[in-house]
Amino acid sequence: MSETPVLSVAPIVLPAPDRAVDLRLRVSAPATGDGPLPVILLSHGQGYSNNLSSLNGYAPLVNHWVAQGFVVIQPTHLSSTTLSLPPDTPGAPMYWRSRAEDMTRVLDRLDDIEAAVPQLPGRLDRDRVAVAGHSMGGHTASLLLGARLTDPDDGTEVDLTEPRIKAGVLLAAPGRGGDALTGHVTANWPFFSTTDFSRMTTPTLVVAGDKDASAHLTVMGPDWHTDPYVLAPGPKSLLTLFDAEHGLGGISGYDVAETTDENPARVSVLQRLTWAYLRSELYPGDPAWQTAREELTTGPDPLGQVESK
Repeated sequence: MSETPVLSVAPIVLPAPDRAVDLRLRVSAPATGDGPLPVILLSHGQGYSNNLSSLNGYAPLVNHWVAQGFVVIQPTHLSSTTLSLPPDTPGAPMYWRSRAEDMTRVLDRLDDIEAAVPQLPGRLDRDRVAVAGHSMGGHTASLLLGARLTDPDDGTEVDLTEPRIKAGVLLAAPGRGGDALTGHVTANWPFFSTTDFSRMTTPTLVVAGDKDASAHLTVMGPDWHTDPYVLAPGPKSLLTLFDAEHGLGGISGYDVAETTDENPARVSVLQRLTWAYLRSELYPGDPAWQTAREELTTGPDPLGQVESK
């Protein structure tokens, strides 16, 4: 498939007086061509690196998605290592609610964002918006797609579903709470304990590595990362990547040390399948997803498998 040059602008700063700091964004778009262009909101994970948990991460995915015709908007969430906020900042350390609210704020301010990026005015398709997130970013995306939880501070059910988001991709996202969690997670991040996928109705592709044990988070092993597929109603699809660990081959950055399973072929498969899924969900009838699924199983040693419901 043909690719186009990528235009990337950062930081774009949205004033946010009700937030600990203003919201900083990277916006990447095809440098050429007309609109309207569909939009992906990308939520970063945490990880060990200083800068990947920010607007500066996930270039392997972003560059591919943009070259294939999407605009990608990447916020720096308050949990980012780059911000080093004081530990007593409200919402610390994971800022689970603020992360989701960042995405709603982005959608509320699309006019301002569009105006701040050269060559972008008039090219955004506000009716075709998707969300993607890796690891903790997958938790953020799941809330926007309809997952619920109980706020551990006041006991209220939290519904942060964003109806303007029409499809999602969850990459190595956290699964259910309860007895699936380690004691450390239950004690330190209790918001994970009540995650409920039963009302996550937005079409979603869940991506899980079959070697992603995440033993610091769960006692369930790699299957935990399939929970957003297993426990949510359809329409959903599950891409299981064989021999993949939490980095899914290296999606958080190019040649980063925290990738324990670096595999360019795996990243290439993930690039194509995630793009194709979102293309076909946002443009019903587009054959990209079906074509990509068929290509995945072509040859003697497929790198993964897809199931749907």
